Amino acid sequence: MTRWAVVLAGGVGSRFWPLSTERRPKQLLPLVGKDPMLVEQLKRLRPAVPPSRTLILTNASLVNPIARAVPRLPRANIIAEPRPAGTAAALAWAAAQIAQRDGRDATMISVHADWSIADADGFRAALDAAATAAETNHALVTVGIVPTRADPGFGYIEPGEQIHPGVRRVRRFVEKPSREKAQEMRDAGYLWNSGIFAWRVGDFLDEVSALSPEVGPALAKHGRSAKSFFAAVKKSIAIDHAVLERSTRVLVVSGDFGWDDVGTWGALQRVRARDSDGNAISGSANMLQSHDNVVHADDGQRVVLYGVKDLVVVVKEGLTLVTTVDRAADLKTLVESLPKAVRDQS
Repeated sequence: MTRWAVVLAGGVGSRFWPLSTERRPKQLLPLVGKDPMLVEQLKRLRPAVPPSRTLILTNASLVNPIARAVPRLPRANIIAEPRPAGTAAALAWAAAQIAQRDGRDATMISVHADWSIADADGFRAALDAAATAAETNHALVTVGIVPTRADPGFGYIEPGEQIHPGVRRVRRFVEKPSREKAQEMRDAGYLWNSGIFAWRVGDFLDEVSALSPEVGPALAKHGRSAKSFFAAVKKSIAIDHAVLERSTRVLVVSGDFGWDDVGTWGALQRVRARDSDGNAISGSANMLQSHDNVVHADDGQRVVLYGVKDLVVVVKEGLTLVTTVDRAADLKTLVESLPKAVRDQS
């Protein structure tokens, strides 16, 4: 069966303010390596799925910047969402486009643009296992990540009965728990809900139509025009709530390949190279008796730290952000509180 990749690359990434902006959001920034995160993700996918069968879904305002960043991808494969309507609508529209181009038997693998993956071979092996399980069982398959810590910032998956080696039914999805509950679930063998999916597009579209009153009717009546389809979606909703939690056809395979969603500045401590004192540094910086800090200095800027720890310091021309690694997770609250002139200065 033909396999396609769908890369979700919308959003602004406000948790990486002031570096991330509407014109150059998180997925177009080199936060982990030397290339933008979207480019790194496409490089990881390329050995498994060629650019000709890779679709990118993004904001209408980002189509041109993404086209410049990934010139090898056909321009027709960069699909603009006329308005934000949640991952259920985005994935349904992508599936409909694949079905139109390649038939309902084509397999769709969905990932996000802005992740860090330490083991690219392990990542592709997990995608292959998920796609094979989807094709064999006419199922909707998710890749659950083996947790490395009790993180209350993620949703969790409880695996159920095994139907093939390495493939289990999903017993239930769990919303973001308390830290104590997250530890209990990690000890019990739960997996992180990564947002990596695989399915035959016909199977998925059937489930959307049958189970999602928020998206299904729009797909049935407005399936030929992106503008009319997204306008007709009744509610912005995530794919987990719209379909996966309602379906009896959901399976899970586990993955352990150094996945990180790079959700905050603090996450860079995990995914960037660090110095001998645990500082994750990008740009010019001098440190003395300073430990476990995250520093980003744009070209021409320099940061000097003395006797501090667990700080996030970001310096752009004319703007400096200082917070703690812990509080960086709530940066959206700060950004929303700022005067527009300061917020938009970035």
